Amino acid sequence: MTYTTTKPLTFEEFLKVCPEDGSYELVNGEIVKVDSTGAHRSVSRFLVRSFDREIERLGLDYIVDKDIAVRTYTSSGKEQGRRPDVSVIEGRIWERYLNTYAGIIEPLLLAVEVVSTNWEDDYVDKLDEYQRLGISEYWIVDYLAIASRSYLGNPKVASVFVHQLVDGQYQAKRYTGDDRIISRIFPELELTVAAVVAASQPRIV
Repeated sequence: MTYTTTKPLTFEEFLKVCPEDGSYELVNGEIVKVDSTGAHRSVSRFLVRSFDREIERLGLDYIVDKDIAVRTYTSSGKEQGRRPDVSVIEGRIWERYLNTYAGIIEPLLLAVEVVSTNWEDDYVDKLDEYQRLGISEYWIVDYLAIASRSYLGNPKVASVFVHQLVDGQYQAKRYTGDDRIISRIFPELELTVAAVVAASQPRIV
């Protein structure tokens, strides 16, 4: 759902008028509601728990959150307001925002997007914006194998793409099945694509 405004909004204006009844992004000057399924949210929660455990185990000064508004820019310089499904940010940066309603304008350590039907947003638009912002690592979690065969092969299989920033450009690595996902932010993380996909499934009781 898109909320039409009389003029394109800036990121600051978006934060002031953004509705509070759900999750919204600023896309091309307009407020766009971001809907997700229960399975999508389950995958996000699983990743939050996985990252939190690793942060606690290693005593890292990181914060994990699911609803951080991040200012990005398009190739034409237009402000966007993105809300990654999972964000990891340095604690020292997080503390600057504790008493404000402002969105984040510094680069995150890690942004994760769990792919929905509008998969090109994650694979193309957000990839470009997160690279331009300087987010060190960007995960695309395509647990339903939604993207085209040019990304996922034939037959398509569930995949996690990890993009790591090297000299200002993302270098991508694809993981599938029982592959251990290799992260620069969490180098000791023991997490497979199969475990991420399993988080989307109903629990067996």
